[in-house]
Amino acid sequence: MSASEELQTRCVIVGGGPAGIMAGYLLARAGVPVAVLEKHADFNRDFRGDTIHPSTLELMHELGLLDEFLQQPHQEVRELRAVVNGKVVPVADFTKLPTRCKFIAFMPQWDFLSFLSSHAKRLPTFQLHMQTEVLDLLIEEHRVIGVRAKTPRGELDVRADLVIGADGRHSIIQARAGFERREFGVPIDVLWMRISKKQNDPEQSFGFFQYGKLLVLLDRGDYWQCGFVIPKGDFERLKVRGLAQFQNDIVSFAGFLRDRVTELDEWSKIKLLTVQINRLSHWFREGLLCIGDSAHAMSPAGGVGINLAIQDAVATANLLAQKLRTGPVSVDDLREVQARREWPTRLIQGMQVFIHRRVVTGRTSDRKESLPFVFRLLKWFPVLRQIPARFIGIGPRPEHVRGRGTA
Repeated sequence: MSASEELQTRCVIVGGGPAGIMAGYLLARAGVPVAVLEKHADFNRDFRGDTIHPSTLELMHELGLLDEFLQQPHQEVRELRAVVNGKVVPVADFTKLPTRCKFIAFMPQWDFLSFLSSHAKRLPTFQLHMQTEVLDLLIEEHRVIGVRAKTPRGELDVRADLVIGADGRHSIIQARAGFERREFGVPIDVLWMRISKKQNDPEQSFGFFQYGKLLVLLDRGDYWQCGFVIPKGDFERLKVRGLAQFQNDIVSFAGFLRDRVTELDEWSKIKLLTVQINRLSHWFREGLLCIGDSAHAMSPAGGVGINLAIQDAVATANLLAQKLRTGPVSVDDLREVQARREWPTRLIQGMQVFIHRRVVTGRTSDRKESLPFVFRLLKWFPVLRQIPARFIGIGPRPEHVRGRGTA
């Protein structure tokens, strides 16, 4: 490939995450020529969301892919439980949801992306370019007309009627476009690590809460992916305390890990995830639209980020595909996407900010009651568990696929 090589398409999507792959698939399914650019060689990276919620499973059904999708290795969780100050509390009951699948499917995100992209590749108007890192936007007379990327073979200019930024919370597209971003203070960070899993370990639960602190365990088959909430900026202080004390902190939440917590024998095995909640004031400009984490970074709370990103992708395809088949879309068309998706984003982010400031702070709470009042209500009145189930599992303003045809 020469440094001056160019690719022409109708839509170029930057980022091969849930928003990017789903948007690419749906647009190509509607007959729009689309190229997805992913900077990595594969999808296999740790610390990506695993929770495929009932709303996303409903979309897989609408696409005719659900039966095959559920043949992929996954775990099905019909009820989220929390261990709160040593007491097991059912938090969300998905079995009453008005959806085909009344459960959350826990599936490594790389498997989800591989599955969806394999179907997208069967469409004649879909292209997926791996190891293609976008460096900058191409702009003419204030309109975005494409992107410049580097590949193992040289530079590539991709020209398109629409650029979709779906490249996550550290979005190069967002930065190069000069978008204004509003940050919401989050008082926590998360430490991610692996601890081996044994056959007689308890079933996966929503998390272990202790007076404002939280440990989450995600079942990866032969190991637990552990997320430990800490006060923002506290990682260096924990290092000074030492690994032994940190191991004791883990055991204080989940005693069954006592015999293998020493697997965390060096700090390099413990990764820091800086938690952010933010969103753009404007998700678009002429020729460019941001969706997913590129438009609104979410906290891990509730595992809603992947599903909200997918909802963005569905709305984008529903609103723009018909016009993109024949030419550019207008700024008003792009504004319509933001108008549809901004309200549910604001609502979910507001709830996440509340949870982090009032419930899960990473610091020991002064409250001495063994079970906070909200959890007592959920334990006493099972019908109340349908409220968090609907908010988490379906969310505000769920999207549905328009049109027919599958790959």
